[in-house]
Amino acid sequence: MTTTAQAKQSNIKMTARKMRRVINEVRGKNVAEALDLLKFMPYFAAKVVEKNLKAAIANAQQKGMSADNLKISEIFADESVTYKRARPRAQGRMYSRLKRTSHLTLKVSNIK
Repeated sequence: MTTTAQAKQSNIKMTARKMRRVINEVRGKNVAEALDLLKFMPYFAAKVVEKNLKAAIANAQQKGMSADNLKISEIFADESVTYKRARPRAQGRMYSRLKRTSHLTLKVSNIK
């Protein structure tokens, strides 16, 4: 049986679509390799994922697992609450703006 540790973050003020662009690159990778990739990605989502990956590593170490033998076993971003806002336009009209948020779940497990 493999042991896993996870980290979650809710209501991130970013669309799930932008998050998925980053998490698809690190899915299934070794933790050290994923941290190197995330450090040099030019996206804001990379910083969010990096923070959660470090939290998952810390959670794994609390369970007694070694950080050298970890890989990202599961990572996904789901849509969260959408805030509805209005933008004023010409002639007294209002256009609606949807401010989307997302949830991030990241699980790490031992390499076999």
